[in-house]
Amino acid sequence: MLIIGIAGGTGSGKTTVVNKIMERLPEGEVGVISQDSYYKDSSHVPVEDRQKINFDEPAAFEWDLLISHLRSLKEGRAIEMPTYSYLTCTRQKETVHLDPSEVVLVEGILVFSDKRMRNMMDIKVFVDADADDRLIRVINRDCIERGRTPQMVIDRYERVLKPMHIQHIEPAKRYADLIVPQGGQNEVAINLLTDYIKSRL
Repeated sequence: MLIIGIAGGTGSGKTTVVNKIMERLPEGEVGVISQDSYYKDSSHVPVEDRQKINFDEPAAFEWDLLISHLRSLKEGRAIEMPTYSYLTCTRQKETVHLDPSEVVLVEGILVFSDKRMRNMMDIKVFVDADADDRLIRVINRDCIERGRTPQMVIDRYERVLKPMHIQHIEPAKRYADLIVPQGGQNEVAINLLTDYIKSRL
């Protein structure tokens, strides 16, 4: 099984890159794992305190579960991928069934942060974008999908997203085999990745 890690900052275009690759491949041939699904459950934290949790550091994720799921897929066993609600900051009861496949894309802001994960990846891709472009996308997404006001998003960006990007995400670039500038707008890089995956199917 070919494992491709796709990292990059919040709002860099990782999901767009993954979606564009998936649109160009045969349905059911490639699996996708979102690191966001493996956020630790915060249901034990009072509701008013959940927004204070730092979701942009490695400690926010349940790495052992994510890695064990990847190993299961690699060994030919299906998994039940968790689901997570950004609105309540809690893990949901529902899971997503994922069968083993020839290729798995693992996407998330910090997928290069754990050495065990990096060692499992055959290709590591870093999706890059200018900070102002990322901020604009985060404001649009969080206001529409997560019920936040623009001021809430900007405050969180200055307090958490920017310092965590500098501390944890930007340094991960050095692990990348391929850096994709302009995020999901980079059709050349997306086509190259798609063609490579097709050659392995």
